[in-house]
Amino acid sequence: MSPQNESSVAPLKPVSGPSTKVWFITGTSRGFGRVWAEAALKRGDRVVATARKLESITSLKDKYGENVLLLELDVTKHEQVKKAVSQAHAHFGKLDIVFNNAGYSLVGTIEEASAADLRELYETNVIGPVSVIQAALPILREQGSGHILGTSSNLGHVTLPVIGYYCSSKWAFEAIHESLAAEVKDFGIKVTIIEPGAYATEFGSPESLKFAKGLDIYTDFKAQFAQSLKTIERGDPNATPTALFKVVDSENPPLRFFLGKDCLPGVRAAYQERLTTWEAWEEVSSAAQTLSGPNKSEI
Repeated sequence: MSPQNESSVAPLKPVSGPSTKVWFITGTSRGFGRVWAEAALKRGDRVVATARKLESITSLKDKYGENVLLLELDVTKHEQVKKAVSQAHAHFGKLDIVFNNAGYSLVGTIEEASAADLRELYETNVIGPVSVIQAALPILREQGSGHILGTSSNLGHVTLPVIGYYCSSKWAFEAIHESLAAEVKDFGIKVTIIEPGAYATEFGSPESLKFAKGLDIYTDFKAQFAQSLKTIERGDPNATPTALFKVVDSENPPLRFFLGKDCLPGVRAAYQERLTTWEAWEEVSSAAQTLSGPNKSEI
């Protein structure tokens, strides 16, 4: 049976048991999405694997049979998102983990990238995940349970040049999920932001990168930046599922979870630098709170 017709398959009986979960994952054609989907299937969970092109994930069906449902999904298409989430729930009878993983990076300096480039990036990296969340929440509320996960980055806390707009999309992603966690806690719904460091995935491939139209004045700077990236130690993505499973199996999972050994030291240093700056300017900042003295009447 072709993946396109899988929605017509008779729904399976809801799965049960503490270690058996139903996952809905976006962006499973490659990278972390593919690694995590296969790892969940290998441990006996059921997975709704989505991708913009079904042919990129058909091998999952060949290998894992009825435990996987393949759906075509472009997260920038709101109605398609709603349909996919509904199909997933109808097919497996529940949704335990809703995992926003689809995304890409825009390469270009702040001056180079166009407004159209930025809108397109945010449609995929920010608005698309929100569409998935909004489609899933009524189901998770009715269940009284569920875990919303999202793939962010350690760049949701720090930035790099040349991919500043990508970093900004992850900062927005982080803020949305932090607010969401507070809003849905009373419904029994958990939220975790997965923040990988540098890994040897296909994220640097042409399929996961888009390039802004370049300006000659930044050619040397971008070349130096690209060269600096070659020295970064990259983790093995196949080493991540065990850590991920500890998060999703936890009764009290963290809101934020780093993947990789270099994330925490880098973010710790960045926040220490910010604190140092804020504290150095604390007196000036505090003085801006209220007016006093003769100038008060002059305003």
